Amino acid sequence: MAAGWRVGAVLSMTLVLALVVSLCGGRSGGRGATAEASLGWGITHTQYSAADGDPSTVSTAVKALSARSLPQNQHLMGWGADNPEPSPGHYDFASLDERIALIRKTGGTPVITLCCAPDWMKGGSPGRTDWSRRALETAPDPGHYDDFAALAAKVAERYPDVRHYIVWNEFKGFFDDRRQRWDHVAYTELYNRVHRALKKVDEKILVGGPYLDMDSFASGDTRYASSLAGPWGSVDRRVLDAFEYWNVHKVGADFVVVDGSSFPRGGPALPDEFRATDKFTEVGRWLRQRTSLPLWWAEYYVEPGAQDGRRGRWTAKHRLAVEAAALMAIAAGGAETAFFWNPQRRDGRCAACLWNSTAAGPGTPETLPIMALIRHFDITFPPGTEHRPVRVTGEDAHAVRSLATDTTVLVVNTLDRPVEVTVAGRTVTLDSYQVRWLDDRTGDGALRRPDAPGR
Repeated sequence: MAAGWRVGAVLSMTLVLALVVSLCGGRSGGRGATAEASLGWGITHTQYSAADGDPSTVSTAVKALSARSLPQNQHLMGWGADNPEPSPGHYDFASLDERIALIRKTGGTPVITLCCAPDWMKGGSPGRTDWSRRALETAPDPGHYDDFAALAAKVAERYPDVRHYIVWNEFKGFFDDRRQRWDHVAYTELYNRVHRALKKVDEKILVGGPYLDMDSFASGDTRYASSLAGPWGSVDRRVLDAFEYWNVHKVGADFVVVDGSSFPRGGPALPDEFRATDKFTEVGRWLRQRTSLPLWWAEYYVEPGAQDGRRGRWTAKHRLAVEAAALMAIAAGGAETAFFWNPQRRDGRCAACLWNSTAAGPGTPETLPIMALIRHFDITFPPGTEHRPVRVTGEDAHAVRSLATDTTVLVVNTLDRPVEVTVAGRTVTLDSYQVRWLDDRTGDGALRRPDAPGR
């Protein structure tokens, strides 16, 4: 959803050297392809990441990423990576090398989204790169599908420790203006060629798609309405048609990828920003009825304006509460992997980022609240964890969301005022928009530290 732009800075030599000497610290485990395709809760690197800048802020950003081994997604071209093949057969992987080195250095599990395509694959001139959003988000010409698949294979050969690949991003460039629908036939053809090329490099590589935007319209808007609907609106039936086609005609997949926002197209979240997150649950259940593959959310948005980098309307407590509700809804829908799209800025503070800009100067915090939330959620609800809602009673019970394991309860107050409720038989007082972790092993409702070790 967010626009991709050309990388503007390089990482330090330390990270470059890490490319050579580091091993990927990602999550493995010998559980088979299906289990390994469920990675947990992580982040996507965008234009500006834990790159160059003031040494103290670079180190704190790297430390924040290193505190918990998270899956980390990086795009092939754009969103911080230069053109990997400016002209046929001539490669430039320097910026992608640096991003993969950063993921390795911080112990993350690397994921590469295979988007976007060099200009010469989509009608441009060899040796030149148009970094406008329109050009970047143009799909390869059908005559160059094999060239893009070959580039994907080249990437897989270069990074043998990268085991997870997403094919393309949100069907960018695949909308058929004449028919006013997605060209799912063309995308599936590209996907299948890339899938075959990656599996030829190594059969153990895990490949997923279709990375569709599960776009929705507000309730009462009948344009392209579908049966996948609720108080939050109705998912565009053209998107569902595209998924159904890909799901039937793909040559194979190791996981399924979608993305989307809780609020409908052209309007604010309805009926409210918390109840709107139920969309993630309903979309997940719809997908689980059609595939048994692990489910990923490549992006998820809960604040209007987020796709265009205009997050910042809510207070920090409000935003954290809605983000927590979204993660709970995504998990309730059957997903075990989701990536927070980090809207990093080049300078200044960022209300909805994971850490402050590395160019902002010394004295910035080690981590921001959303980063702590993701780490704690990943600790408490890793892949394979059985979770459930718990009984919440009291006058304001309707305003409290919950998700629990056998040992921990996560509760979120969706009101801008304190509430007192009973959670699993004990009284709990929650401040306005409070996100609280309750330790259920002792029954005392103690708040666990956000970075407490995993079990």
